[in-house]
Amino acid sequence: MKPKPLPEKALLLGRNLIVADLHLGYEVAMAREGFYLPRVFHEVVASLRNLIEREEPKRLIIDGDLKHSFIPEWRERAELKAFFEEISPLVDEIVLVRGNHDVGTRWLRELGVEVVDELELGKWKLVHGHKLIEGERFIIGHEHPAIRLRDEVGALVKVPAFLWGEKLIVLPAFSPWAYGNDVLREIVSPFLRFYRGDFRVIVPLEKELLDFGQLSNLRNVLSRI
Repeated sequence: MKPKPLPEKALLLGRNLIVADLHLGYEVAMAREGFYLPRVFHEVVASLRNLIEREEPKRLIIDGDLKHSFIPEWRERAELKAFFEEISPLVDEIVLVRGNHDVGTRWLRELGVEVVDELELGKWKLVHGHKLIEGERFIIGHEHPAIRLRDEVGALVKVPAFLWGEKLIVLPAFSPWAYGNDVLREIVSPFLRFYRGDFRVIVPLEKELLDFGQLSNLRNVLSRI
């Protein structure tokens, strides 16, 4: 099975559709801190539904951080239930590979969702990426990778990106609120600290993928701008 990146910030691996970092309930968590944001739940569901209907995968894999809050609450439970009521009929199977935000998600098994800490697909091992484990080839989330570019008027714009290596693939966050971590300045996942290969930087933009070449070359070019 050869991984295929998709413009919708998802990955296709055989009949498996993989997304990461949905962070459902983010708006509720921000409201508790006094920041009020419009809900994007229906936008996330619609985007995922359209993607599933187009690609027709057998299995949906959520590679960590399905939800946002570290403290489970009733509103979160209701939102997760509504999410799976919409998505479950579209695929044969759903697997959640638990991330560091996925506290208190074992109850999702009642909805037919398989909840695991890691998952092997062919030569690849799927983990969220917040802690190191043994293996050869990994697909992870957690990092929310992004790069900063200048637009036509000189303003800095942060765009999500895939980091595509021979033995490590890092997925962009599926959540519209996850603006991303600029990997040219800092990294979050311990996997990136120990990975010795270079990455291709692939930016998903609307209906296409833009290949920005190797991360090492891009870092050198942007450092001179």
